[in-house]
Amino acid sequence: MKFYVIGIDDNKEQHFSPEILEVIASNKVFSGGARHHDIIKEILSKGYTWINITVPLDNVFKQYSVFEDVVVFASGDPLFFGFANTIQRVMPDAEIILYPYFNSLQLLAHRLVMPYQDMHIVSLTGRPWNKFDEALITGYEKIGVLTDNKEHTPSSIASRMLEYGYDNYTISVGELLGNKEEEIVTTFDLKDVIGKTFSFPNNLILQKIYTRPRPFGIPENDFHLLNGRVKMITKMPVRLLSLSMLELRGKAVLWDVGFCTGSVSIEAKMQFPHLQIYAFEQREEGRVLIESNAHKFGTPGITSFIGDFVETDISTISHPDAVFIGGHGGKMNEIVTKLVGVLNKDGVIVFNSVSEDSKSLFLSAIDSNNLRLDQSISIKIDDFNTIDVMKAKFKI
Repeated sequence: MKFYVIGIDDNKEQHFSPEILEVIASNKVFSGGARHHDIIKEILSKGYTWINITVPLDNVFKQYSVFEDVVVFASGDPLFFGFANTIQRVMPDAEIILYPYFNSLQLLAHRLVMPYQDMHIVSLTGRPWNKFDEALITGYEKIGVLTDNKEHTPSSIASRMLEYGYDNYTISVGELLGNKEEEIVTTFDLKDVIGKTFSFPNNLILQKIYTRPRPFGIPENDFHLLNGRVKMITKMPVRLLSLSMLELRGKAVLWDVGFCTGSVSIEAKMQFPHLQIYAFEQREEGRVLIESNAHKFGTPGITSFIGDFVETDISTISHPDAVFIGGHGGKMNEIVTKLVGVLNKDGVIVFNSVSEDSKSLFLSAIDSNNLRLDQSISIKIDDFNTIDVMKAKFKI
């Protein structure tokens, strides 16, 4: 089966090359969105068949399957988060002949006369915030964002940025790009976008105006603390050693069990912003602590749970490939047993022992759960007790 995929903009008058006009003239089966049909229908040959691209897409591809050739009209560059990607995924053996146009972020950069070779692209169109949060924390100079008309609007994006202290960008919004009669391009301070509505489709480019601090190692006194008790937080050198042992550069999902202030989760998110992080704490005070610290240090995207970890429903949470145990409440064996049931086979568990008793509990728990002690380093900070930072993995 052969697809001719033609990228167009939203201009009511399309100017095609002779090659594309020949493709259109020699075919009878066409497809695209409703707005593509409105734009293109006047130049289609008589007696054509139009297959509207709507969900569920399975039905669309079922209609395609009875034809040998289909001409698809798509927005911009069909390989840029576009429909050509979908064809490749659903029908990997199909032949695709592509005629791309500029994608929407290219159009916005052109209108702004902005070089865009260094622009980092994030799609929020029907997707979660993860990649956007990662881009913010990383601090790219330019971030191009594909929006949607529901949760991820320019207003909600600006609100999230300011909520976590990212006022270090301007925002340029492009509305109805490619529609010569209606397109609008405007640049704002973030605060001026809050509550404002924009015509859809739209997209935006964020340009950094100053660099936010992103320390490697956050001093413990900078955190909001549990009742002001500095002893109830993992000290910065121990925290960084623990993150090193967790091998987080090659991991995707981190669980922080017994997070207290959230210092390990927040440090991990700051240094490894690609991580999905799930943090668990028994004390109700932890709810406000981790939220206030995440806002203070600009680390959105940490999901927290309050309650006894042993009794917490974890069935809908992504399985971890790294776990930090910051507190066990005397239930070390139960915690490790529960973790082993979901830990990925190449995963690691790191625990900081502050006493011989807690060390023995951890060693006993890993031994009875088919884990081995992979590494153990003792570290002493100022006049605090010596800490044993221990890493466990599955037995080979």
